[in-house]
Amino acid sequence: MQVDFGRTSEDYARHRAGFPDAFFERLLREGVFHPGQRVLDLGAGTGTIARGLARRGGDVTALDLSASMLDSARRLAHEEGLTIDFRVAPAERTGLPSGAFGLVTAGTCWHWFDRAAAAREAFRVLAPGGRLVIAHFDWLPLPGNVVEVVHTLIDTFNPSQVAPYVSFGHDAGIYPRWFADAASAGFTGLESFTFDTVVHYSHEAWMGRVRASAKVGPVLPPDAAARFDVAHAKLLEERFPDAPLAVPHRVFALLATR
Repeated sequence: MQVDFGRTSEDYARHRAGFPDAFFERLLREGVFHPGQRVLDLGAGTGTIARGLARRGGDVTALDLSASMLDSARRLAHEEGLTIDFRVAPAERTGLPSGAFGLVTAGTCWHWFDRAAAAREAFRVLAPGGRLVIAHFDWLPLPGNVVEVVHTLIDTFNPSQVAPYVSFGHDAGIYPRWFADAASAGFTGLESFTFDTVVHYSHEAWMGRVRASAKVGPVLPPDAAARFDVAHAKLLEERFPDAPLAVPHRVFALLATR
């Protein structure tokens, strides 16, 4: 099945939680990002990282292959009064000048790229001493929690597809292969950090969040997606009637230096 997040850009924009403030504070504290810095955000989607960095004074260019996702990103940026240069372009061939950026970011999207080509392109567009940040913000399936139970439901509707974050992140929100991707492209000084947090969802917001996940809205035919929504609502009513739902998440970030 072809995954097209543009089909669910509205759910993505409304319900997929962006990276928490603590992630951006960590980048600032460690000197990875600073106000006024030129930033390139790859696979920007609805702009959660791009908007977070622009909000903190970054000069941000944001790329994505999906025009509809970028339409949502532009709307959200406009509502916040943020100026971001949004462009439809692939991470592997940005068309941007060499050495033009001090920071390149990729948020919960590296697994969708031709990783070797994207790493080489990030190296090319960074100035010497610039940093690459490959980050993820993943929900965590724990025994009996709503994530684990909903994963099982998703698999009944879409059993043939394995979500890339599972195969690469081992369903634990940690991505060891990205270190080799960065090192092979010439990056040095590799390090990483991770921390856990909780995101609270109403039932409506949780259903929208799940529709925006890779194995549901972006791939299922409309009739199957509608049947999934009905089954999901019934499952929440029976198994998780109390709201808001407290859903554990993990932040992971790999930092590398050009």
